[in-house]
Amino acid sequence: MRTEVVAIGTELLLGQIVDTNSSYIGEQLALTGLDSHFQTKVGDNLDRIVSVLELALDRSDAVICCGGLGPTQDDLTREAIARVMGVPLEADEQMEERILEMFAGRGRRMPMNNLRQAQRPVGAHFIEQLPGTAPGLVCPVSRSDGADGTVDKVVYAVPGVPWEMKEMLSGTILPDLQRRAGITSVIVSRTLRTWGESESGLAELLSGRIDHLDGTGNPTLAFLASGIEGLKVRLTAKGADATAANALLDEEEAEVRALLGPLVFGVDGDTMESVVLELLDRSGMTLAVAESLTGGLIGARICSVPGASSSFLGGVVSYSADVKRELLGVPDGPVVTEAAAIHMAVGAARLLGADVGIAATGVAGPDPAEGLDPGTVCLAVVVGDTADDGRSIATTVRLPGGRNQVRDFSVITLLGMLRRTLIELG
Repeated sequence: MRTEVVAIGTELLLGQIVDTNSSYIGEQLALTGLDSHFQTKVGDNLDRIVSVLELALDRSDAVICCGGLGPTQDDLTREAIARVMGVPLEADEQMEERILEMFAGRGRRMPMNNLRQAQRPVGAHFIEQLPGTAPGLVCPVSRSDGADGTVDKVVYAVPGVPWEMKEMLSGTILPDLQRRAGITSVIVSRTLRTWGESESGLAELLSGRIDHLDGTGNPTLAFLASGIEGLKVRLTAKGADATAANALLDEEEAEVRALLGPLVFGVDGDTMESVVLELLDRSGMTLAVAESLTGGLIGARICSVPGASSSFLGGVVSYSADVKRELLGVPDGPVVTEAAAIHMAVGAARLLGADVGIAATGVAGPDPAEGLDPGTVCLAVVVGDTADDGRSIATTVRLPGGRNQVRDFSVITLLGMLRRTLIELG
């Protein structure tokens, strides 16, 4: 079965909103085992939406429309699908009641134009999941097969709000597409998160395994560079059911971990900060942070993990040299050095009463500083409130990219150093 994605909204064409929905839908279609050869964006114009849908239905068996289901006059997806189907729109009293109840439950007055969302093309039905006020649609379409016959195709319509789209996609559209395509097998994916090696370096370490998988075809392995989230190694397996597919993934994960060792820091939803906090909780130690070039980004990433307060005491954004010296005890002289980073980490731990202090200082760019090129970063991890007992490490790294990239890479590199230290401490 061939599927196609049509994203609707003038704001997508103007670059005011990045179309992440189409990429997500495409990924999910691939993981379901469905072919998807085209993705199209079109503005809020009825004739153009109709022409795009006509073209999509000529070359695909199923079309997923995303966006244009709101209550305002420029939300035209319902009208366009009705025109393609050759039917009028009709009001659905039950859906009107559901929308009214949603507004009443929130204690809000419902503008009457929201009742436009209860209209559907004759012959279509609403998607059961309704996380917001915009109902999705399943719309059967008959098309000529070019030989005096017809073929049954389908158009799905989902809202542009990502979390609403995702619920409808997983709850109704993907299962319906699998049923229509006669797919009984299951495709499952698992992502290993790594840090400490480049994409080409990972490919070199895994080259023998990649050659083996190319020969078998199942499971498969792919790389995805994700900035502050690390380098991802995605494993995908196909099986008769979820149990069989996951068994293949278990075997392949063990093979990859044996080759990559400590480069793998997590799986799927893990982040470097969530892994570090788990290690801190396990050890019973607390953490303080001193940040210069990252400007609070390390603390913000740590605080994004629920329950971070059990281990993370706080941080000092010591952006100026004076703050580094007066508050954290950095001695006079250059402040982008390994010694300065160690003093910052010690100062933060002592100031906040933490067991572990970490620090980042460097040159984010775009201009050089202290005679150092942009991307020069000094990082330190100190266990205890002194650097004299042999439990401190510091390093200088050269990180690529522009200012924000350097800052992002500083965060995950420093947290990676902390992870390794905590593992060594047991």
